[in-house]
Amino acid sequence: MEFDDVLRRRKMVRTYDPDRPVPPEIVDKLLKHALRAPSAGFSQGWGFLVLQSPEDRERYWSATSSGGEADSWLQRMRTAPLIIVALSNKSVYLDRYAQPDKGWTDRAESHWPVPYWDIDTGFAALLIHLTAVNEELGSLFFGIPADKVAAFRDAFGVPEEFMPVGVLTVGYPAVDKRSPSLRRGRRPVDEVVHHGRW
Repeated sequence: MEFDDVLRRRKMVRTYDPDRPVPPEIVDKLLKHALRAPSAGFSQGWGFLVLQSPEDRERYWSATSSGGEADSWLQRMRTAPLIIVALSNKSVYLDRYAQPDKGWTDRAESHWPVPYWDIDTGFAALLIHLTAVNEELGSLFFGIPADKVAAFRDAFGVPEEFMPVGVLTVGYPAVDKRSPSLRRGRRPVDEVVHHGRW
């Protein structure tokens, strides 16, 4: 598929065919492409938790959702045969930039105007998402609720230095329900792009 076509077809998919697992070679490709993402100082301070078995996926949904009856969104999302959690590791960046070739002598977070560990992990997640589209799969990027992060860590033994930046569900798309947010439409280019001066 041409890159322009990937971008044109890119959308967030919330409903999947539960009877069609993602082939192992495509799972490998999704993750290999994630590792092609840029990272400050080539720090590569990311990690990916891949959940494919029904037991692992159920443990994920149990740890990250509120009890009770699942709403329509959650019922549809639970049909995804693959979940990939993208996690960032700030300490890798702080250590990397305290090395002699980077010029800082300490690990002070104040050197960083924005958290590049999260941004770079987001880039990696986007490459997973775009690769899924290229492979004619559906994908959705979303976050773990703040009050569920501890339960997620406990459920999967995630070390404290790794922070979940986002989650991707991946699978073959089924008939999906259009998000009401799309009624807003895309903002026009001239509202968001400024040439030469704001």
